[in-house]
Amino acid sequence: MVVYVCGVLRFFVCDTLPAMAKVTPKTISSLQKKKKTDPSCSQSKLTMHVVEHLRQMIQKGELEPGARLPAERDLALRLNVSRASLRAGIGFLSAMGVLQSRHGSGTFVAEGPPALDGSMLQVLGSLHGYGPEQMFEARLILEQSLAGLAAERATAQHLSILAEEVVEMRAALDNPQEYLIHDVRFHRTLAAAAANPILTALMETVIAALYGQRRETVEYAQDLKESAGMHRAIYRAIRARDARKARRTMALHLTNAQLAQAQETAATPGKSLRMARKKSHPKANSGKK
Repeated sequence: MVVYVCGVLRFFVCDTLPAMAKVTPKTISSLQKKKKTDPSCSQSKLTMHVVEHLRQMIQKGELEPGARLPAERDLALRLNVSRASLRAGIGFLSAMGVLQSRHGSGTFVAEGPPALDGSMLQVLGSLHGYGPEQMFEARLILEQSLAGLAAERATAQHLSILAEEVVEMRAALDNPQEYLIHDVRFHRTLAAAAANPILTALMETVIAALYGQRRETVEYAQDLKESAGMHRAIYRAIRARDARKARRTMALHLTNAQLAQAQETAATPGKSLRMARKKSHPKANSGKK
């Protein structure tokens, strides 16, 4: 199964779509202009270019581990993006563990090695052409196994982080975007707890793509309390070292999450029409063979 998923991702990167272009403020500006005339140029693409630009700043040493990000207004001017687009990019990097927000202090680059590299963004860029159904199917295949492995292999540190994210999710029920960040961190930690670097790397990419999709619809979520409860149940199964229950609970959670996101998409103004057009596009349905 792992070989199959690896083959699919390699097909995306090597045979289907080109690598993401080098990002410059001029590139971002052209995307903004295109977005005004072409609805297919989604906000998610602009966000990913912001993410790549910030990643390059970290990689070049312009933003070192532990460093505080410049003021939002100054950084938006430097990247030539709106503050809304900048916040979306920062939110993404926070969910991926690259940045850390500290209440009252600002946003800082996380300590340690970068959690997001160019190859991951290359794969992530290719995944934008595929629908949520395929993404959830891949996630279901991967994350049920990860939950079972996490129940057998999670360390005390993993359990502590999972417990913290469950608490943070419940505290963020009235703030969907903040809730989503903690939701993503929970699943990233679970993947790491499985102690299989190949599966973890695959899951990181799938989670990142799903975060990009969900960020656009989560404001219309109706079941965050129920979702938080499911995460707590998964955590408890892992803490109890019950691999079978962890897999079963994860499968139920993902099934509910898929239904919830479909409802959110339908409730998002203008989103359902864009999704309908996307589904009717040949590339979105079949891709190359």
